Amino acid sequence: MVIFGFIGAGISTGYIPMYSNITKDFGEEEAYRFTNNLINTLLILCTILIILGLIFTKPLVKLFASGFTGETLTLAVNFTRISFVGIYFTTIILIFTAFLQIKNNYYIPALIAFPANLIIIISIFLSKSANITILVIGTLIASAIQLLLIIPSVRKEGYKYKFLLDIKDKHIKTMVYIASPVIIGVSVNQINTLVDRTMGSRLAEGGISALNYATMINGFVYGIFVVSISTVMYPMISKMASENNIIGLKKAILDSMGAINLLVIPATVGAMIFAEPIVRLLFGRGAFNVNAIAMTSQGLFFYSIGMVAYGMREVVSRTFYALQDTKTPMINGTIAMVINVALNILLSKVLGIGGLALATSISSIICTGLVFISLRKKIGAFGMMGLIISSGKMLISSLIMAVIARFTYSLLLNHISANLSLIFATITGASVYFILVYLMKVKDVEVIVRVLKGKILKW
Repeated sequence: MVIFGFIGAGISTGYIPMYSNITKDFGEEEAYRFTNNLINTLLILCTILIILGLIFTKPLVKLFASGFTGETLTLAVNFTRISFVGIYFTTIILIFTAFLQIKNNYYIPALIAFPANLIIIISIFLSKSANITILVIGTLIASAIQLLLIIPSVRKEGYKYKFLLDIKDKHIKTMVYIASPVIIGVSVNQINTLVDRTMGSRLAEGGISALNYATMINGFVYGIFVVSISTVMYPMISKMASENNIIGLKKAILDSMGAINLLVIPATVGAMIFAEPIVRLLFGRGAFNVNAIAMTSQGLFFYSIGMVAYGMREVVSRTFYALQDTKTPMINGTIAMVINVALNILLSKVLGIGGLALATSISSIICTGLVFISLRKKIGAFGMMGLIISSGKMLISSLIMAVIARFTYSLLLNHISANLSLIFATITGASVYFILVYLMKVKDVEVIVRVLKGKILKW
């Protein structure tokens, strides 16, 4: 997944603005032709990647987890070899998902995850009583099912697959030009992941798992709030960029950032004050003991500090991609990597696993500031003061929410279980927060409500 993440990010990021530009300049049929050519080119590239991956599996696993030995190493190697085949499915799903997003169809790409996750859950249960290899086979089948489920919707939108392979095509060359810096930039992010995991495997037994679980929770918030909003807004931002509508582009950027902050700021505060209860609720059972809960909670707390910055960086980076400037995010990512590696070495000595997470957050905050400056130079001022004021209101509301939610949790803890207390405290806190931002007349609330109403009516 890490290896393919380089190419996958380049594909999904470069495809949407490329498709929009081709449709505008040459028509829909040429955009379909480009899509077919891109798919076939990528399938050949995937075949080469798989062959290399199967040959060098053990060195690759050791590179990503130098602390693995014996049975753990053997298991990781076997799982990796089997899962390599899934690159084929992932590639086509990425293209088809982007295609549907261009057509304003966001439901199917979201819904195909449900049956896939169900298959993975079933494979977890089966692997316990049968062979553990069922785990990775189940994941592979889940990817294949996602592809089968997305194909009818893609065909319904007018796309038909045709075998076409022309690597000298000018659109493919442009795609490579756009995607290459994205791939390099993402590879830099994956190097960060590599350094974090390698150091985590040496700091403590279960260090990699603790980081993975903390990242999973953080990624859940990121996926629900940041990715969902930026995914919806990206085609609009790309359209504004292709039409050179700078005023509309600036408004779309601010709307995206405001909507993300509205949801991520309270999620950040909530994750920090309830880090330990959240980890215990989600994972605290079986072999996930008190030590595992403590390490994962520490990781979650420090990862949460950079959650807002990471969300902002996603929007700004996508804006650069829409403007077909992929070099600026690449340079920014390289700076982030250098800062992260340096801070990893320093902070891990003081905070252990938490230091690795804090290093990631600090580097993200610094580099978000730098990429903001770069965007302002490129398109001019875009009304940041209004965003700062509304974000300030969100932060005040979040802090009040935190006090009330924590008080509710402590009060209920004397009468019901910790897990139920957390659930009720979360519901109470969320209600208080949205009442407060509504009373403070935060305009981003109206944006969210308008978008939701539109989607519900369309559905």
